[in-house]
Amino acid sequence: MFKNIIYDLDSIRERDPAARGRLEIFLLYSGYHAVLYHRVAHFFYKHKMKFIARLISQFARFMTGVEIHPGAQIGRGLLIDHGSGVVIGETAIVGDNCTIYQGVTLGGTGKDVGKRHPTIGNNVMIGSGAKVLGPFTVGDNSKIAAGAVVLNEIPENSTAVGVPARVISKAKAAPCRDLDQVHIPDPVAQEICKLRSEIEALQKKVDEMQK
Repeated sequence: MFKNIIYDLDSIRERDPAARGRLEIFLLYSGYHAVLYHRVAHFFYKHKMKFIARLISQFARFMTGVEIHPGAQIGRGLLIDHGSGVVIGETAIVGDNCTIYQGVTLGGTGKDVGKRHPTIGNNVMIGSGAKVLGPFTVGDNSKIAAGAVVLNEIPENSTAVGVPARVISKAKAAPCRDLDQVHIPDPVAQEICKLRSEIEALQKKVDEMQK
């Protein structure tokens, strides 16, 4: 457990430019505290002491503003940046070295039983306010843009944006260390440009026919 604590601290320090050291993260980062509480709650959950597990998770929610069900499976190196408003459901699985920003929901749609929540691969970044809803997989090294609503599986090494989310690009296999949420292609603008180009081509043909 001590090795995992050190790993989590170093992983956060590596990815958060505001972090200045392990002690600062350990004492002051609410997202880190939420994950730490969850690891304790998950231990009790696995050992069938679910009331104690929920008690710890609810206390963690009160203290940090982050709600992680004790049944969720959280990998190493999770960075919950800012943290407020993050919700992670009971059957959610989050891989290693993921980054989750404020307001993210890893939830269900209300239509499924059993596995109801998403599985997030390794090295995934989920932007602020994004909602990932349903029992599907978001592949390794992918990015979910801020405000996106993901309702279907996302392949690995992909970037998804929009409501509902669409995959707009695929990159080479590599861990997602770029936390840039601004310079992501706009699928609406791309479609408008495509339509404009087609209209211009049609207009040229019409002009030629009129001549």
